Amino acid sequence: MPLEPIPLNDGNKIPSIAYGTGSKMKFHDITQYIEQAIETGFSHIDTAVFYKTEKFVGRAIKESGLARSELFVTTKYFGEVPVQKSVRESLKNLGLHYLDLYLIHQPRIIPNLVKTWKEFEKVQQDGLAKSIGVSNVVDVQQLENLIKFSRIKPAVNQIRLHPYNYHEMKPVMDACAKHNIVVEAYSSLSPITTYPGGPVDVPLKAAAQRIGATPTQVVFLWVKAKGAVIVTTTTTKAHMEEYLAVADLPSLTKEEVIAIDTAGAQGPPSDIVTKLRATNTKEKILVALVVMMFGVYGLSMFGRMCQ
Repeated sequence: MPLEPIPLNDGNKIPSIAYGTGSKMKFHDITQYIEQAIETGFSHIDTAVFYKTEKFVGRAIKESGLARSELFVTTKYFGEVPVQKSVRESLKNLGLHYLDLYLIHQPRIIPNLVKTWKEFEKVQQDGLAKSIGVSNVVDVQQLENLIKFSRIKPAVNQIRLHPYNYHEMKPVMDACAKHNIVVEAYSSLSPITTYPGGPVDVPLKAAAQRIGATPTQVVFLWVKAKGAVIVTTTTTKAHMEEYLAVADLPSLTKEEVIAIDTAGAQGPPSDIVTKLRATNTKEKILVALVVMMFGVYGLSMFGRMCQ
């Protein structure tokens, strides 16, 4: 059973999970992975001009043979050319007549955000995108200013969100909730992929054991509990199936969500510790010798060497 779509403030709906084509996929021909994602059950595909993956998304959509209404496609404007030119180039690359969602990718590098947003409003009015929104707006004042001087509110704000940065992101998430703007969460698996061995591991494992899930699935259930859309990626079909299977799992309890929040507030393990866990046995012996000879300063220097 698929995850329920989330209503947007413009009357449209957005699928609760998206297959992203950024991260390590940027600048590569990833047609086969997008095709596999669609075949596995992903209906929401997220791309961007900056990723240089729009043409591959378009190729995979064409090969899928699915009706346009069966897919939800998001792309993002980067600001290198005028909005009207960029959106039409994106549509050409994707082989589509309209986008389901069009986002300003990095508002902080846009010279005049309000003026650019006015062009986005025209994109929606012209039927080139059903919904419009922003990405990486983490400053509450920037979001409030955009809303104040615009006719149409953003439908979505896509941000980096995981248990270790939740407390940092909470003010902008609260502002989004105030204006009925849906949050999309990317990099949510950072506690597992980037910061393994941190305090969040404990509540993730406990919840996973209770419901018979994986820690990865628990992270996505946490995102779901925050009312956010999951934006994730993988090149492995087994992981695609694992992600989509979240729809069949029970929700986290209030206590489990609080436990993850509380652990996340402690912060991730230090960069040095994280790198140390990734080293092999010989390197660990070397680290031990360095610490014996030079103490913590030596360990700090080792951390820099690993960067």
